[in-house]
Amino acid sequence: MSEHRTLKSIHLAGTAWFILCIIYILVLALRQAGVHWWIIFSLSGHSILIIFLLISLYVFAILRGVSGAQAIEPEHPLTRTNYYKGFYVTAPFLGGLAGCVGMIGEDRIVQFAAGIALGTFGTTFLVWVILDPVTGLLEMLLPPVSRKHRTERIAQAKVKREKKQKDRERLLTEVLAKEESERRRWQQVLRPQAEKLAGLLTAEGADFEQAEREAVDIGLKAWQMGGLNCMQQLRDMAIAISRERDQNKEIVDYIPFWWDGIGNWRVTSLDKMILATR
Repeated sequence: MSEHRTLKSIHLAGTAWFILCIIYILVLALRQAGVHWWIIFSLSGHSILIIFLLISLYVFAILRGVSGAQAIEPEHPLTRTNYYKGFYVTAPFLGGLAGCVGMIGEDRIVQFAAGIALGTFGTTFLVWVILDPVTGLLEMLLPPVSRKHRTERIAQAKVKREKKQKDRERLLTEVLAKEESERRRWQQVLRPQAEKLAGLLTAEGADFEQAEREAVDIGLKAWQMGGLNCMQQLRDMAIAISRERDQNKEIVDYIPFWWDGIGNWRVTSLDKMILATR
């Protein structure tokens, strides 16, 4: 764990050094092109947020490589070694050192620093963008053990996905079968209540308040028996029975309003619109 933390710390420092060198190269290029300092500061001030977001995204993406993007050791026998990781994370510093050696004899500080920055940029780009992906690809393609392990891993992942899919389908089938069984059971148990509720829909005048109280009691029992689904089925049964009894009479469905507030039952906007049109 300590080695892993050390590598991450070095990598973070190397990334910061790499970005600093890029900024130096850009500023130097702008100055050599004749851009004034106040313009450079103005551009950097407006771009600081974008630069910060890009750096954060870049650091996150790069740190994934150190934290275990190549975590399958049989498929990455080289890049999983501590020697390679150490070389990978110190690439910016090695590039800066190479640039420093290459600029020996240069008296001008600005050009000397530019050589270090260019060495850092070139080495880091070569290692992180070109060498590392190519090495990882060769590790998976060339050694027979790596290819075999990768093929087996992909096959196992496919089997797991298929198993999960079958488990989900089986669970869905069981849930639907259970719901169907509940509906059939409720169909028998709720039949008397549905017939009574259908009769209450035809109540008028002074009997309407009594019908409402009885309907509330029926709805409460249905809620206690099976919740919202049970109440919905009881309502559908009551409406169907009402239509069978009075085929030539228009049925006004008061049940949603009678049951409003019982458990999770709520009057919908559609029910309000239907009742308003009658």
